[in-house]
Amino acid sequence: MNALLLLIPIALGLGILGLLAFLWSIKSGQFDDLEGAAERILYDDDAPLPSEGHAPQNAENAAKEDI
Repeated sequence: MNALLLLIPIALGLGILGLLAFLWSIKSGQFDDLEGAAERILYDDDAPLPSEGHAPQNAENAAKEDI
């Protein structure tokens, strides 16, 4: 019986904490666009991503640049 006096407030506290986390996620827009990420992967990018610096195309060019 003494264990219930400890476990019931802990369970209620965790429930309230979970509810507050859920309400915060709704308020911050976590669930606004459920379909967008799933569909976005199907579209090709129009322009290639810019490369960072100069990257050699193959191992032969890499060996020449090291010398």
